[in-house]
Amino acid sequence: MTDDIEIIPIGGRFRGFLPVVVDVETGGFDCRKDALLELAAVVLRIDEKGELSRHRTYNWHIEPFPNANMDPKSLEVNGIKPFSPLRMAVPEERAMEDFFKVIRKEVKVNRCNRAILVGHNAPFDLNFIHAAADRIKTKRNPFHPFSTLDTVTLGAVVYGQTVLARVAQMAGMGWDSDSAHSAVYDAEKTADLFCHFVNTWQTLDAAFKAVEN
Repeated sequence: MTDDIEIIPIGGRFRGFLPVVVDVETGGFDCRKDALLELAAVVLRIDEKGELSRHRTYNWHIEPFPNANMDPKSLEVNGIKPFSPLRMAVPEERAMEDFFKVIRKEVKVNRCNRAILVGHNAPFDLNFIHAAADRIKTKRNPFHPFSTLDTVTLGAVVYGQTVLARVAQMAGMGWDSDSAHSAVYDAEKTADLFCHFVNTWQTLDAAFKAVEN
């Protein structure tokens, strides 16, 4: 069995969209001027019960694009040393091409039309993805240009919290402050929360329908 064969396609679950959980670490808040330094993406799978779970995490450490701005305050928060050889960073064009290739493959095997970004404060991540796509002049960006699925909204509705750490704690998932602001850690926590929200709603919806019948 391979990843491409005998999977249950996510297909119609989200109106033809494939949810892909993404987190970026950057040199600031301006997607056009500030460097994209790290990118993590979590792809999901759905089982025979219709429940979502994490399948695989991809991660890229990225070299700052030419003349990119890097705010020292942002670097202090995420702990990234942009020019450290220990990062084993790759050029932005290579990282984005590899990233989009992975997502296009997932869209195809899941019988979806395009990807939709899932994130915590998702528009921030989506803006950096689109800005990088523009810089490398790609014509095959698989993500919806503006729609997102945001765990900030879901956290606020369900738990009355919007900060990722607090939402995760309210959901009983715990939180490691030392690992936070790593793209992989934040993306995987966001993915776990998204799956938790979707699966919980499905269980409740089924229970309501059973009562009605």
